[in-house]
Amino acid sequence: MMDELTLMQKIAVWTIPVILAITVHEVAHGWVASKLGDKTAQILGRLTLNPIKHIDPVGTILVPAVLLVLGGFVFGWAKAVPVNMNNLHRPKTDMAWVAIAGPASNLIMAIIWVLIAKLGLILEPSMPGIGQFLTYSGLAGVAINLILLVLNLIPIPPLDGSRVLSAVLPNRLAYTYNRLEPYGFFIILGLLFLGFLGPILSGPYVAIQQFLFSMVGL
Repeated sequence: MMDELTLMQKIAVWTIPVILAITVHEVAHGWVASKLGDKTAQILGRLTLNPIKHIDPVGTILVPAVLLVLGGFVFGWAKAVPVNMNNLHRPKTDMAWVAIAGPASNLIMAIIWVLIAKLGLILEPSMPGIGQFLTYSGLAGVAINLILLVLNLIPIPPLDGSRVLSAVLPNRLAYTYNRLEPYGFFIILGLLFLGFLGPILSGPYVAIQQFLFSMVGL
């Protein structure tokens, strides 16, 4: 649907959804951590929606821009919100809740963006410019948030899914599993370049997307 847009129009449509998706994801981690005993993110001023506090030059700007130009699926990341497990009331279990907060925030945002897309379609006959922009932005918001939701639930350290899995593993096995973390980024890149990451993401992505679209009649 967005193939008809120019590159500058695509940038205009995607910028706000991408920045919000990445920023709110990290704030959600820090907010839940603060509720469970760790105030590290709050002390460092990271519990804010000001994107400047969270922007990673590569993950927030360069990677999404390159993917947008190449026409593939768009995703990115922000600077990770620091969490000190030792400050959590129940470190192992609470860390799982902190981890799941990020993907949960993306699901909530995807629901909001699908409502915005529906609003755009309603407004388009009487306000074509505004309506079309809202529709395209809403679809972009659904896409980026669902990608971050599904991607982060993959159980590869340090993705959020690995924190949840680590919480249910026996301590010794969890320790060995978490030692993969320094190599996790390279594993993800390898899956991407070998063409495996897309198929891994596409099934759950399409299922959730179709469910959301059916909710509002898109």
